[in-house]
Amino acid sequence: MNANVSVAREFDICVVGLGPAGRGLAHRAAVAGLRVAAVDPRPERLFPPTFSCWVDELPAWLPASAIAQVIAAPTVWTKGAHRIERPYCVLSKAGLHAALALDDATVFADRARRVDANEVELTDGTVISAKTVFDTRGLPTLGKRRAASAHGIFVAAETAAPMVAEGEGLLLDWRPENGAGPDEPPSFLYAVPLGDGTVIFEETSLGLRGGMPQHELRKRTLSRLAAHGIRLTGDEPHEAAHYPLDQPPPKKGTAVVVPFGSRGGMMHPCTGYSVADSLALADTAVAAVQRGENPVAALWPWQARSVYWMRMRGLWGLGRLTTDQSIAMFDAFFTESERGQRALLSAHDDYSALGAALFNTVAHTWPFRWRYDLVGWTNRNRWVDYPFAPADADSPSR
Repeated sequence: MNANVSVAREFDICVVGLGPAGRGLAHRAAVAGLRVAAVDPRPERLFPPTFSCWVDELPAWLPASAIAQVIAAPTVWTKGAHRIERPYCVLSKAGLHAALALDDATVFADRARRVDANEVELTDGTVISAKTVFDTRGLPTLGKRRAASAHGIFVAAETAAPMVAEGEGLLLDWRPENGAGPDEPPSFLYAVPLGDGTVIFEETSLGLRGGMPQHELRKRTLSRLAAHGIRLTGDEPHEAAHYPLDQPPPKKGTAVVVPFGSRGGMMHPCTGYSVADSLALADTAVAAVQRGENPVAALWPWQARSVYWMRMRGLWGLGRLTTDQSIAMFDAFFTESERGQRALLSAHDDYSALGAALFNTVAHTWPFRWRYDLVGWTNRNRWVDYPFAPADADSPSR
């Protein structure tokens, strides 16, 4: 080893990457009394994206200050409106960051140059030694993988009121108002208040290989708003999301880096959510380290792997449906039992309920011939390399 390289003392765990998953894991490990090293080039930066989840997914240890807005019963629009009697929330960026304090951890404000099973080397030459290393640096590049793509526009609540009233939210709005034709890849609207006087309107595509371009999603968002008489100035803040949905759980093994969070298979293949699951599983990972066991085995028993396998089949189905087929499929799904809906949307290991929910969803999707597309017997590659129109500099932006 180079004589100029400094070696940090040995830690119980080293967490590389301090997004919500990594920060939550490092926080819970420190609370449990472990010696924790945490690595991130900007450890005090607030989380850039907007994160949401079902309230009951959050671990009991997370304080209420981490929640910015609660929607008591969000709405899903398919052939009609479905009111989901399950509280949903938008997380506070500042509140969540503060709740995951790292006062008892040793934080290295640097980038990892090398990440191994028991060592992390930083760009300044420091080498951190740890019994277990968790890699929580998020997802690799998208390429042609099955993707979640979204374009969100932040609109003042009073302007948004014709579509989203105070305390309400649209989780999936499939109403035919986005200007897309029946022979174009489908997308839906997600619109929720953020608790700061604004509402995010976010046109979203799930399952397309390579994703949907931002300019296409923005055009569709503006079409929906116009259908409700909402006109924008063009200066509203916006955010973009574009990431793979098919990141698999880690393989079993010992003496390896442990991927955690979205990097470790906790990205939900059918919804694109990962934060709540990562926070809820932090204690499971910490307990495994305390017992001297492999965290991968504790995080991914066969029941959880079965759930992931079935959700991946759902992702493949989403990526080949038309708009009308998507509406029919979601309409069937949201007539499922409460347990069936939770099994798909959030439960980490309820494999039996998920299997029943998926079977029933296919069985109740009409017309009958569309079921062949759902299970992949027909039109398996319907939207692969779809030629989206290029961005038009002269198109309206408001």
